[in-house]
Amino acid sequence: MPRLEARRYISVYEADVARHASLLELAKLDFNILQALHQREISDISRWWKEINLASKLPFARDRLVECYFWILGVYFEPNYSVGREFVTKIIALTSVIDDIYDVYGTLEELKLFTDAIERWEAATVDNLPEYMQVCFLALSDVVKEIEKKMDYEGRSYRLHYAKEAMKGTVRAYFREENWYYEGYMPTFEEYLSVSVMSSGYPMLAVQSLIGMADIATKEAFDWVITMPKIVRSCALIARLVDDIQTHKVEQERGDAPSSVQCYMREHGVSEKEACEKIKEMVESAWKDINEELQKPNRPLCLSCYQLLILHV
Repeated sequence: MPRLEARRYISVYEADVARHASLLELAKLDFNILQALHQREISDISRWWKEINLASKLPFARDRLVECYFWILGVYFEPNYSVGREFVTKIIALTSVIDDIYDVYGTLEELKLFTDAIERWEAATVDNLPEYMQVCFLALSDVVKEIEKKMDYEGRSYRLHYAKEAMKGTVRAYFREENWYYEGYMPTFEEYLSVSVMSSGYPMLAVQSLIGMADIATKEAFDWVITMPKIVRSCALIARLVDDIQTHKVEQERGDAPSSVQCYMREHGVSEKEACEKIKEMVESAWKDINEELQKPNRPLCLSCYQLLILHV
């Protein structure tokens, strides 16, 4: 986002009669050099995506690679985070595919096998999976192995434990929601939130985003973020609730698992409008919690780590 603002301001500054010509030239060079790096990154990631060929092997899944890259580009754009951007883009793209496996394609029995495979994270579990799940699991495993080699070289191999644990937490939440769907179970509002905040993917991506941040992300930072502290939960809560307000009608017509709107309406006996108003109040409260955490950090972490989490929203 700062780079988009810089591009806009370059045009404004160029029209300023008092402009400094050398400064203007430097700004343009800086912008173009970094943009060229971003273009090379998305080119490399696109090549990887075509090589694993998930789009044709799993035609039911969303093909949204460039969208995923723009997401992490909004988290950090600086050239020194190139490794992190490429890794997290791949993780986001694969998580999107996994989400579709749980939501629209896999049977409950197949989903149990896939959840168990992620929990164990062993090559031996692949043989138990249907072929389409094998493709996805192996792609995910290869991406993690690729970043693991880089982290080993840098002496940061401990980070991969957190990356795997974060992914395990996400698929557990996916599977819990699918159990609700197959059983026709309507969870309480709090029960729904306890699972859906994790299934939003934001707590997992907060962890993955720190993997490629070199020395700025310490082991203490990973120990902190993996517990889903207040600021991370608030980010995830906003993402989940705002999405539910916008999409719950379509999802209900499609026969998806219940959303926060349906859960709140049933538990409190209120109308859809009243439920949405109450949920909007919760979103406002979550923003206040984020601001409070930013003003008074309760962990000895650098401000950049907090800013990183906010940009997820």
